[in-house]
Amino acid sequence: MKIKDMINTIVCGNCVEVMKTIPDNYIDLVVTSPPYNKKGVGGKLVKKIKYDGNTDSMDEKKYQEWQVDVLNELYRVSKMVFYNHKVRYEKEAIFPTQWIAKTKWKIWQEIVWNRSITGNIRGWRCWNIDERIYWLVKDKPSELNTKLAQYTSIWNIRPEIKRRNHPAPFPQEIANRCLLLGSNGGDIILDPFLGSGTTAVACKMLKRNYIGIEISPEYCQIANDRLKQTEEPLF
Repeated sequence: MKIKDMINTIVCGNCVEVMKTIPDNYIDLVVTSPPYNKKGVGGKLVKKIKYDGNTDSMDEKKYQEWQVDVLNELYRVSKMVFYNHKVRYEKEAIFPTQWIAKTKWKIWQEIVWNRSITGNIRGWRCWNIDERIYWLVKDKPSELNTKLAQYTSIWNIRPEIKRRNHPAPFPQEIANRCLLLGSNGGDIILDPFLGSGTTAVACKMLKRNYIGIEISPEYCQIANDRLKQTEEPLF
């Protein structure tokens, strides 16, 4: 598919392979949240979809190597990234900064997403109610205006109530804030792990162009249905 045909389109495929067709620095901003490598944990409330390559149930070393590959390809095609992930636990805490440090990106800021609730029902450690949003840059970004800077580094945003047949839908308020912080109207936004389509919906509402990549045909259909139901803004 030619790059001009990807604009405002959801491409169903492997994100790394699709990104190889995107020119250098073509994307103004990336907003994304990859699979968390939960290894089968959860999925009681919503039917889980098995991704090709089993990308949510990988050997930890391979998962981190895959994320490094994804982030480095994003470095080639884009100018800035907001990357949502969480601290995970196996025999010890696993921080996303462990693999981000192996990429070409610089961490400009770590934003704490305070979800306020958790599905954790065990008592091995204090319950996790937070996730992280890493603002990744190549160079020092432009200074924020006062209104945007007032978001602070802790975002108190409840998870989506409507799950949209997805086990972990990305709250639109997070996508909205990332778009406002890192882009302008008419910019091209990429989400290589589009899921149920929240980033694309936010782009449509905030007058940004988008390219969505999603490996699951079922999620691609869900995202396309959401976009059809999303009206263009009046302003």
